[in-house]
Amino acid sequence: MSEPMRRPLLASLGALLASACSPVTLLNAVAPSAGVRVAKDIAYGPLPRHRLDVYAPMDARGAPVVVFYYGGGWEAGDRAMYHFLGAAMAAEGMVCVIPDYRLFPEVRFPTFIEDGATALAWAKREATAQGGDPARLFVMGHSAGAHIAAMLAVNPRYLAPRGLSQRDLRGFVGLAGPYDFLPLTSQRLREIFGPEQGWPATQPINLVTAEAPPAFLATGDRDTTVYPRNTENLAARLRAAGVPVETRTYEAIGHVQIMGAMAGPLRFLCPVREDVLRFIRGRSA
Repeated sequence: MSEPMRRPLLASLGALLASACSPVTLLNAVAPSAGVRVAKDIAYGPLPRHRLDVYAPMDARGAPVVVFYYGGGWEAGDRAMYHFLGAAMAAEGMVCVIPDYRLFPEVRFPTFIEDGATALAWAKREATAQGGDPARLFVMGHSAGAHIAAMLAVNPRYLAPRGLSQRDLRGFVGLAGPYDFLPLTSQRLREIFGPEQGWPATQPINLVTAEAPPAFLATGDRDTTVYPRNTENLAARLRAAGVPVETRTYEAIGHVQIMGAMAGPLRFLCPVREDVLRFIRGRSA
């Protein structure tokens, strides 16, 4: 597609994706279904938001397992909105687990990280029953969900209480994630993350250890919600710790579009889907 045609179409699709749930409903409606098995509303804990959906290839055995955490500013989101992502991953031969987690104002940091860890422990424990390989486990997220995935991947503090370690993870995929966003200038973020003295412990960049799994970090050069420097800074910190990192910055792509491009109909926006699949397959070998 030529650039003169691509730019207005990209802008229109981005506006649609950001405007309401109906574009997501459309993406979900056209998501692949042939050869995909979906198990919905599975409890991974005792509370109402402790529910997840599992997407898997039909008759899967030993497939990579990807736990995906969606975004929404730590205060919004629902796993049902990401049917298109789960179905796409399953159609590509992977088991995709999409959990809900508790949100602000019901909870504050670090409860949503702890929920993410509990869902991850469920995924490892139940991987074989769902057609996956517990030894090929990945965390992935977009936006606030990438923050959750990063907090689990770069440091063991939320994994250890659930019987997990960083060695249980083959890789971490972060799309447009906030990893280095101090100081907290908005009142809402201050409410979510608590008193200033605790802020350093809310930032993935401050928690990196050499045991973190290999990472694929992607962003768009037009992201004004979570600035690309978050990706650049975390990648630099991981490399300094000796952790393998791949990064991509996609041209003319904003915060919502990078997630939309994971859907089949919007793959032309940028090659993030192909890059993510290549990373997971490469680290699953």
